[in-house]
Amino acid sequence: MAGGYEALLLLADGRLPAGGYAHSGGLESAIRLGLVRDVDDLQRFLIGRATTSGAVAAAFAAASCRACLDGDVDRVTALDAEFHARTPSPALRQVSQSLGRQLLRAWAAIRPHEFQRRIPARLNHPVAFGVTAGMLDLTPHDAARGILHETLMGPAMAVVKLMSVDPFHAHRALAEIMPLVDEVGTDAAAYADSDPADLPSYSAPLSDIVAEHHDAQEMRLFAS
Repeated sequence: MAGGYEALLLLADGRLPAGGYAHSGGLESAIRLGLVRDVDDLQRFLIGRATTSGAVAAAFAAASCRACLDGDVDRVTALDAEFHARTPSPALRQVSQSLGRQLLRAWAAIRPHEFQRRIPARLNHPVAFGVTAGMLDLTPHDAARGILHETLMGPAMAVVKLMSVDPFHAHRALAEIMPLVDEVGTDAAAYADSDPADLPSYSAPLSDIVAEHHDAQEMRLFAS
């Protein structure tokens, strides 16, 4: 099996058969509503995503990774409940649970692990991501960085299918905010040993509205 860094890249790769490639992270509806019109708007969208929902997901991934490394099933369950409570949008709850279930299903086929047999098969995505990172013997910081990478790569790749944008420019926009993303990941990793109730709950109301708008659309390219 790949070493730690290679395992992290595999886990965060959008091509992993866990369904992430089918999601734009709200970008499709943001474009439809006129909130993202060019690469500069895309970069602002990515910054907002990294510092709100991305930061929350990273903290929960870090804490879930620690719980897995400690073999603490009860803590995984508590973290899942706390993340669910921080997701007010029914559409986003469904997306998170679907992606979490698919990730765990994929990982059971790739590298079966005893801990996975002890946890629920349906977990919210950040919790499932962190647990999977733990099963790979990665660190909470790795888990936080990995899910941030996945969270931002989805929209960065989806934008070229949704509007006339040079993919090189889209990835430049992402590369330019990497120092901020690294900072968010480091801050999130500090929550690895915190009580689940004390993890961050940064809100992004417009993302919730956009998710519900997208869910109501009959014609759409991405699942979210």
